[in-house]
Amino acid sequence: MLTPTEHARLTEFAKEIRKKTLYTIGNLGVGHIGGALSIAEVLALLYGKVMRIDPNNPQWEDRDFFILSKGHAGPALYATLALKGYFPLSELDTLNRGGTNLPSHCDHLRTKGIDVTTGSLGQGLSVGCGVAYSLLHDGKQQYVYVVIGDGESQEGQIWEAAMFAAHYKLKNMIVFTDYNKLQLDGKIDDVMSLGNLAEKWRSFGWDTRQVDGHDLNAIHEAVVSAQIRQTRPAMIILDTIKGKGAAFCEGLESNHNMSFSMETAKQAIAELG
Repeated sequence: MLTPTEHARLTEFAKEIRKKTLYTIGNLGVGHIGGALSIAEVLALLYGKVMRIDPNNPQWEDRDFFILSKGHAGPALYATLALKGYFPLSELDTLNRGGTNLPSHCDHLRTKGIDVTTGSLGQGLSVGCGVAYSLLHDGKQQYVYVVIGDGESQEGQIWEAAMFAAHYKLKNMIVFTDYNKLQLDGKIDDVMSLGNLAEKWRSFGWDTRQVDGHDLNAIHEAVVSAQIRQTRPAMIILDTIKGKGAAFCEGLESNHNMSFSMETAKQAIAELG
């Protein structure tokens, strides 16, 4: 359980991630707002408490690794990294513009703090498996954290990676599914239902739990539980709301990639307080 002080600090961190994400995309005028806002809490928890990182040395050999497999949510990760001091906040003004270090999807070669280039859905989890396997092989104590999408989970490569991780007992791997129930073309259940997602992951041999993805205490408890057990890879399914925290897009089926003005962004930022 987080202390009251920690909870208050991380709640504020998640709010700032949302604000900077809204500002960044609003400044550009278009972007993947829905799936970026839905992961603010897990990013705040990982970068604000859980992970071993050093913003002054992004390539620190003993760091934990983070992979945003749903790379289109990059603006939320960029906001997080900027707030942690990996690069100046002013760089957020350059999102997806010519010569930027912040492309629409995460790019390891351009952005400080990005461990893996992502955007082709389904691939990030496989890369994470490779990193986790290598770390275990070398006797390292680091963790690999991966965030995948629910629409992304319709990709066959996700389940190939799931089998690999379970077979090789990648106990240093903790994966989160951003289960916001929406994807580019509409509702998950209409496009291609995932069925009972938690049972599916359990059947693949993963230590699995499902929590409120906007409840910092619940996410933290799930992470700690996974770390304590440490016998196989862990899946934490986050029940989230796509577009969480911004009234103009929260829960809309059309919020995967939206055009909106800076005026709209500023109004949403003001409403966050």
